[in-house]
Amino acid sequence: MEYKQDIEKRVEKKVEYYVKKVLKVIAMIILGIIFLLLANYVLMWLWNWLMPEIFGLSTITYWQALGIFVLAKLIFGFGFGDDKGGKKSHRKKKHGFSKKRCGSLRSDFDKWKHYDQFWKEEGETAFKAYVERIKNENHDTQ
Repeated sequence: MEYKQDIEKRVEKKVEYYVKKVLKVIAMIILGIIFLLLANYVLMWLWNWLMPEIFGLSTITYWQALGIFVLAKLIFGFGFGDDKGGKKSHRKKKHGFSKKRCGSLRSDFDKWKHYDQFWKEEGETAFKAYVERIKNENHDTQ
């Protein structure tokens, strides 16, 4: 009896997991469509605001703006700031380029946040002393 309840709980958890996953996918699709429609409206609004005034072109409709949007995506690509649709980020993960790997390099940059303060307090006088020392060494050798 206990074994049967254990199986039922596992099945319930799996069903709940897949239902949540399906709902998330549906929500993402709906949000994607809303984003596309909103981006198209913004394109139409910007076109109708700028292009007739600047270049003397006529205003466009919502569907013409959608055509321009699709044409621009076909010409300039579908990636959103990532080359080849996200393959670059996949390549970074594959080869281990992570924050953990670059940790020692990042710590070096942390030291530079004190550079301006150092230069204001000691840097200029230390540099002048260095230049004088170099001049004296060169003067002695000549």
